[in-house]
Amino acid sequence: MTALSPHLRQATPVVAARGEGVHLYGEDGRRYLDFTAGIGVTSTGHCHPKVVAAAQEQVGTLIHGQYTTVMHQPLRRLVDKLGEVLPAGLDSLFFTNSGSEAVEAALRLARQATGRPNVIVCHGGFHGRTVAAASMTTSGTRFRSGFSPLMSGVVVTPFPTAFRYGWDEETATRFALKELDYTLQTISSPADTAAIIVEPVLGEGGYVPANSAFMAGLRERADRHGFLLILDEVQTGVGRTGRFWGHDHFGVTPDILVTAKGLASGFPLSGIAASEELMTRAWPGSQGGTYGANAVACAAACATLDVVRDEKLVENAEAMGKRLRHGLEAVADRTPGIGDVRGLGLMLATEFVTEEGNPDPETAARVQRAAVDEGLLLLLCGAWNQVVRMIPALVIDEAGVDEGLRAWANAVEAGTSGAAGR
Repeated sequence: MTALSPHLRQATPVVAARGEGVHLYGEDGRRYLDFTAGIGVTSTGHCHPKVVAAAQEQVGTLIHGQYTTVMHQPLRRLVDKLGEVLPAGLDSLFFTNSGSEAVEAALRLARQATGRPNVIVCHGGFHGRTVAAASMTTSGTRFRSGFSPLMSGVVVTPFPTAFRYGWDEETATRFALKELDYTLQTISSPADTAAIIVEPVLGEGGYVPANSAFMAGLRERADRHGFLLILDEVQTGVGRTGRFWGHDHFGVTPDILVTAKGLASGFPLSGIAASEELMTRAWPGSQGGTYGANAVACAAACATLDVVRDEKLVENAEAMGKRLRHGLEAVADRTPGIGDVRGLGLMLATEFVTEEGNPDPETAARVQRAAVDEGLLLLLCGAWNQVVRMIPALVIDEAGVDEGLRAWANAVEAGTSGAAGR
């Protein structure tokens, strides 16, 4: 008999039969509040009627029009709609399927455009699982171990992870920028550096937001030394953080923006955006792919962007994120084992620590399992999987937030008291 790989272990025991809004329904009929959103993918909720209708209509018209062979209208519409929300000057797009592919496309463009070999990444960043993307990933060894040699030319510099260092944000930021200057002086000279790539909020690395001073420092050094600033908005984009793009919190504009996940409400679609001048510096034939900009995925993305705009989901993410964070902080205030609550918008996390202040993945796992018993689906992240993250669909309302917080409080109580089973 055939079966899935034994390493494809589900984070929860749920066998999903259908989804609606912020809820999943198991084959046993039980309803679960889904605070995973397919790892931040179902931005408009499960099976939003407008996204479903757009996809259904497109399936009956044209499923696949390979976009380096023929052009199709869903792609043209998507380019126009993204032009309404992309930063000024990022007016040229290339589409592919996954975040990893888009990250690699950004890297390829940066190296070809600058003629430089190296890329600087921030410690704790996650950029994907393909070889080049995994080579740039430092959020955990599980993403990059066992298939060496990895891609050369990757240099790691600190991210201002204040909680891990035990510093305030200003001190952590000053340290990170100072170390970046040292890196440029000792490991990868500016003349060898094509780009620095960073997530506005570390994803798998523990949901740690950047800050305005750090991002401004990256932008200034990129401009001064002539390398590119690439922002990996795979998880932070399309309203997730309470702004349309995560970097909108920090007042900087990237040279290359990477997007995926929530862009098409669950259909595989990703892309990069850059200025036309920069995009023209890619080498002929370097951009392409069989399934990129699939017609059904593009139709779903167009509907997604309409829903995000018409239902004011960016504003909702900001408001509901504040409500959710307030509740998480209230639970943390009465739970000694919670070391930190952090994030932006509807991208929030709780970090568990031991009495000595060390990462506590065992308690995090117990709480995550106890949450399933409460009807709440959650995921772990962080280097030790000591962080429980919450990424509900952007359509969540006050009732959904409050339902989640009640379940969370019960799960934390069970998981920290040992009632969930040690």
